[in-house]
Amino acid sequence: MEESKKETPKNLELDKGKIFIVVEIIEYVPNSVLIKTIIKKSTGNITAVSFDSGEALAEKISPFDTFLQIIDGKAEILIDSVSHLLSVGESIIIPAHARNTIVAKVRFKMISTIIKSGYEDVS
Repeated sequence: MEESKKETPKNLELDKGKIFIVVEIIEYVPNSVLIKTIIKKSTGNITAVSFDSGEALAEKISPFDTFLQIIDGKAEILIDSVSHLLSVGESIIIPAHARNTIVAKVRFKMISTIIKSGYEDVS
């Protein structure tokens, strides 16, 4: 499971005020993980991500909660070594500071949302 990641240019967001079908804004690329920015701000970002079958992202830890929603296919999300199998329409929140890995046993697409502000208000 090699990690091959491609991303759109950093400042390229989708056109605001225009209708789009989220599952159609990103394609599958053989042997790759493709990331398309929907919104990117200093306070957080929303991205569409496609994984070809057999691809994975290396284990990481984020200082922020991450909301994932599967929009095509099926994904395996490992959070602190616990496997979660998600299908179309299902979502999960990866807690801040949790070790996590995303694995594509079959190809899938997801929306990833990270909100970086508001943590100082949580008690």
